[in-house]
Amino acid sequence: MPNKGHIFIRGIVQGVGFRPFVYARAIAYGISGSVWNNGSEVQIQAWGEKFDDFLEDVKKGTPLSVIDSVEVFSLSGSPPPDFSILKSHDGVRSGLIPPDIATCADCVRDILTSGGRYEGYFATSCVNCGPRYSIITSLPYDRERTAMDTFPPCEACSKEYSDPACRRHHAQTIACTSCGPALSLHSKTGQNISKDNLIRHTAELLDNGHIVAIRGIGGFHIACTGEVSGELKRRLGRTKQPFAIMARKDWILQQTRISPDEESLLQSDISPILVLDKKNPASLESISNLHTLGCMVPYTGLHHLLFTHLKAPFLIMTSANAPGYPMLTTLDEAVEKLSGTVDFYLTHNRDIVNRCDDSVVRKGHIIRLSRGFAPKRTKIFLGDKAILGTGPELNATVTLYTNGFCITSPHVGNVRNPGTYAYLQETIKCLKNLMQPDIQIIAHDLHPQFLSTRYAKELAEDIGATLVPVQHHVAHIVATYPEECIGIAIDGVGYGSDGTIWGGEVFHGAAPEFSRVGHLLPVLMPGGDLATIWPERMLYGILPDEETISLLHSRGWTEQDLTILEKQVSRRFNTAVTSSTGRVLDAASALLGICRKKTYDGEPAMRLESFAHGTTPEVWEIPIVRINNAEVLDTSRLLKTACDLYTKNISDTNATRKIAASIQYNLARGIAGIACNAATNAGITKIALSGGVAYNEMIRNTIQCTVQERGYELVINRDMPLGDGCISFGQCVYAGKKDIL
Repeated sequence: MPNKGHIFIRGIVQGVGFRPFVYARAIAYGISGSVWNNGSEVQIQAWGEKFDDFLEDVKKGTPLSVIDSVEVFSLSGSPPPDFSILKSHDGVRSGLIPPDIATCADCVRDILTSGGRYEGYFATSCVNCGPRYSIITSLPYDRERTAMDTFPPCEACSKEYSDPACRRHHAQTIACTSCGPALSLHSKTGQNISKDNLIRHTAELLDNGHIVAIRGIGGFHIACTGEVSGELKRRLGRTKQPFAIMARKDWILQQTRISPDEESLLQSDISPILVLDKKNPASLESISNLHTLGCMVPYTGLHHLLFTHLKAPFLIMTSANAPGYPMLTTLDEAVEKLSGTVDFYLTHNRDIVNRCDDSVVRKGHIIRLSRGFAPKRTKIFLGDKAILGTGPELNATVTLYTNGFCITSPHVGNVRNPGTYAYLQETIKCLKNLMQPDIQIIAHDLHPQFLSTRYAKELAEDIGATLVPVQHHVAHIVATYPEECIGIAIDGVGYGSDGTIWGGEVFHGAAPEFSRVGHLLPVLMPGGDLATIWPERMLYGILPDEETISLLHSRGWTEQDLTILEKQVSRRFNTAVTSSTGRVLDAASALLGICRKKTYDGEPAMRLESFAHGTTPEVWEIPIVRINNAEVLDTSRLLKTACDLYTKNISDTNATRKIAASIQYNLARGIAGIACNAATNAGITKIALSGGVAYNEMIRNTIQCTVQERGYELVINRDMPLGDGCISFGQCVYAGKKDIL
């Protein structure tokens, strides 16, 4: 048996404490040699009688590592007298660092232990926790290539860094009050405020009703107590949009219905925002007027310290950026953008190299892919060429494929404004810098006017890459299941191959060949985007009859407005055509008087779901017709059924709630039925589901039950968002499959 070897370890082995872990195992087994970072890999030269035992232990890795492969090659030469950690080398970029993760329990204990070296220090971390992606500038992962480079460790930190028995052995983020990042408090105009204990003073400000912007790992949050939530909504101009809250776990357990899996995720390394059902749907209405509440626990040292001084049971903790825009990361930027919104700023002087928002999860499904989850690394073979997926327009991410892995970025936002467009380019630059690929293929959305499409074309021309356009909903399906299947894609908007707006689609095929075998009835959107803001327009676009006109007239529409609306529809002037599931739900919400104006993305459909929550739906006839060899669900007849029932029960809230539930239930039954019919015709068993509408619990569960009752398997990708955050990944998979074929 060999007692020596040159070991190559590939995977996520940077920023996870892998080298000190190897060192500790080497000492335990009497191994001599060395370990070092080589690009994104770890290499080990080892000599010793217990080499095999050492190797088996090393293969297990650290809690945060992900090992793809371990290879052992022959080793010549004489062994050194001991084992050492050598200086990192630049090299192969086959792996990645982990995402930013929550402060571990050991570090929280250090922070809260009286008399300890880390007592009260907000930026305490170790090899098992803390920032990673948000501070790194390049690989290999060493302090000089992170935002910590400007904070030389003091003698005490250097001693722990060099101590193999310490969990901060080779922790690149090690710091303390003597040498590390420091906090500062500022007035609403940005002037520095000098206080003895800034965190305690900030807690007092919050308890006294002030609104404070707090700079965290990946950017600024706006914080206030629940009593001030109405004032914050007024200042932000978001009077109806729900807020996320941060609270201790016990309080969250008292207020919400949470499963064991959700409770575990809540306090995990990821610590995302969990969208949970309230125990009392009518509670905390000033914070969320839905039956759900977005909750997270303190996940940084700063948060834990803040809550030790806070009297309030919870804080509103919402991203400081406008919806769809990138996180604010600097004090100057925050003071400029948040003028008139916040009263104070609590910040720190460590650079945020790569901004990163909070991840959001509902019922085990990722809504926003960010801190804790991303950058997300997915093993998949798509050929030998590096591929870039530039994503969609809304809720975008970007994905880079290289060396057998797709790397999907944290949430970028809505790429329809200059700030987020610049952030898209910034994110692509970051991934390219970390992975150093030779990009030969660039996949983009089919829509020719998206800024992400424009950038794909500019970059392709600049570097000589091949462009691959990918239809939006096809990307949804490919991101969910890359092999042959029936695919259901239900969302708000996506540019169709026929030039209309799709959003309720059933496909058959496998990347890169799909056929559209079913969809929702194409209906009219009077005024185009205006119909998304004023969903009563959408209602008339689907039901352009006298009954709808009468309803709108009773709600205050003027004769002039109604005349213009009628002419738009009859003449097809400024009126788009769409098969969108989201627009049908918007129209239903408007019909029932639940939401007549959208004030935030997805509001009409979300409020429709919440209004119907807990109500048993009725079974309606499913109206399916055939158009151009595709089965089509006639949503106008579904809405007509709803309208007739509503007219008879307009003052009965319980009856209206049942109608709201029935619309969602029967819409889902119809879509699932079309998919099952297509699966029968194709002779396949797997049906994939994706799209933002699938976050709707009744719709998703109804589709799943219908599919399973018909004997088919429903596939949902729980590692990627159901919404548009999965599109860039799907684009890469599609382009790779197309190139291989």
